[in-house]
Amino acid sequence: MDPAVALAALGFTETEALVYCELLRASPASGYRLAQAIGKAPANTYAALAALTQKGAVVVDDSAGKSFRPAPPGELIAALERGYEARARAAGEALEQLYTPPEDDRIYQLATAAQALERARAMIDGAREILLFDLFPHPLQLLKPNLERAQAQGVRVAGVGYAPAEAGFTLVDSRGVAMVDRWPGQQLSLVADAREYMVALLSPDAPRLLHGVWSDSAYLSALQHNALASEIRLSALAPEGEDALADISLLRARPAGLRRLVGDEPLQKGDAA
Repeated sequence: MDPAVALAALGFTETEALVYCELLRASPASGYRLAQAIGKAPANTYAALAALTQKGAVVVDDSAGKSFRPAPPGELIAALERGYEARARAAGEALEQLYTPPEDDRIYQLATAAQALERARAMIDGAREILLFDLFPHPLQLLKPNLERAQAQGVRVAGVGYAPAEAGFTLVDSRGVAMVDRWPGQQLSLVADAREYMVALLSPDAPRLLHGVWSDSAYLSALQHNALASEIRLSALAPEGEDALADISLLRARPAGLRRLVGDEPLQKGDAA
């Protein structure tokens, strides 16, 4: 990435970025020399130097005509990070004072993978009684620290995974490796306190959200809770080969809806499974 572009992404103006990068190449330097080097008007260059001084990106020597040198990049980035974290905390506290969570029994579409994962973390961190889940390997890896912290704080955490793993909560291996290969992405299903639920499908490499919904409908959340609870119990109790109803599970069966979902064939209404 171009260094000036990288600084622009951190809130630097074009002139500020050019001045700082020029100082990294050759310093100390006067404002006039910097203006010549970057091809900007002296007035704009001095304004940028004043802003950079306020940001802690440059230091000034006033002993014999003003000259400037840059703060080391590591020092600058560390200061920017601390400043951003402090501003983010202050903004969060101010916004929380305004926020009254609505309860409207609606189902909302999620837009991005990042939004889905942050909502999942918020649900886990906000759970107080029972947290149930069905997570494919990648989402499980990303959410495992939050799940373990919830369990340590007294929340009953239980769910289905699709590969053996050590965990600080109840994790049932569904023996569904074939399901992971068959499903068109990384599944994430979560219910917190039978109060809110989320169902999301991430792309196989997990950077994109293919489908995702969230709701705090008590009715729908209770139904989702019961469905996940049943799935977890069946996965834990039914030995392989001894479950008379195993053929109705999507772990084995391939009904029309599943075939359409994974794109195996375009089906018409009434097609046989």
